[in-house]
Amino acid sequence: MEKPRIPSRQSLRAVLFDAYGTLFDVYSVGLLAEQLFPGRGQALGVMWRDKQIEYTHLVSTSNHGAHYQPFWDITRAALRYACKRLGLDLRSAHEEQLMNQYRCLTAFPENREVLQALKTRGIVTGILSNGDPAMLAVVVKSAGLDDVLDHVISVDSIRKYKTHPDAYALGPQATGVPVHQTAFVSCNSWDVLAATWFGYQTLWVNRNQLPFEELGTQPVYTGASLRDVLALPLGGAPA
Repeated sequence: MEKPRIPSRQSLRAVLFDAYGTLFDVYSVGLLAEQLFPGRGQALGVMWRDKQIEYTHLVSTSNHGAHYQPFWDITRAALRYACKRLGLDLRSAHEEQLMNQYRCLTAFPENREVLQALKTRGIVTGILSNGDPAMLAVVVKSAGLDDVLDHVISVDSIRKYKTHPDAYALGPQATGVPVHQTAFVSCNSWDVLAATWFGYQTLWVNRNQLPFEELGTQPVYTGASLRDVLALPLGGAPA
């Protein structure tokens, strides 16, 4: 079997970011979860996120996507599962509180600094996310990032979640920048792996010093913070 072609390092004209976990802290819901379920907030936050990702993969790979649901619905279903699994009594009011908190996740503090620096250097910026358009619009506006993002790209338009290759193809389609001149930045190792296989210049933001996936491919770049984006070989728009 032919091994996937790993992209060679190129001067970059665009940088696309994963949203959930990369620009926005998915575990910031743990503070509210802890208030609602003392002693179980962290466990709920982790299981909720893990099940959310599992559900996106499940609906993308089963029956040619016939069971697709928008990310908001997936997120709610994952919350309900996690609470049942942990034996927590998820009342309707608590469910709505947690879902509304997810709608306005805390942004990582360096986001604006990094995105503004990219814009100043003439780099096309954007989000490429599993989030549905309504979710992304709210979280981007809540974080005050509207003016430093050229594109907010949702997979909802094709009803296929990452890691489906059609999801990654949305990036160059939207920006007009070839994939080999586009960085894809994510803190999720599975996301970075699939984007590397697709041909992006990937940066894995490994905030928690975790091992990378053991499938024979490494990220093109690895960092510990979004600020490491600014150390990439940024070229800007062609003359």
